[in-house]
Amino acid sequence: MWSVVWAAVRSKAPYITFPVAFVVGLVGSQLERLLRGDPPAAPHDEKSISEQREERKLQEIAGEDMTKVVSLKDKLEFAPRAVLNRNRPEKS
Repeated sequence: MWSVVWAAVRSKAPYITFPVAFVVGLVGSQLERLLRGDPPAAPHDEKSISEQREERKLQEIAGEDMTKVVSLKDKLEFAPRAVLNRNRPEKS
């Protein structure tokens, strides 16, 4: 007789465990909310990190004249320095 009971329990296990797990989770969630209290409301005007970064960059370049740049002819080095300067000819 026990083998029939265990076979029935094994075959119906998902139908039994899901409602039990759901009720346990619901009770635990409500208990945690009761003990901790309601979370503070998040401000709605909070900006993302990328938006903050873009605003900071715009503020940094706001006072600069963007037309004054160093020409490529005036720059001394165009490419990054090679290891031990082996691949670059000496400048005179």
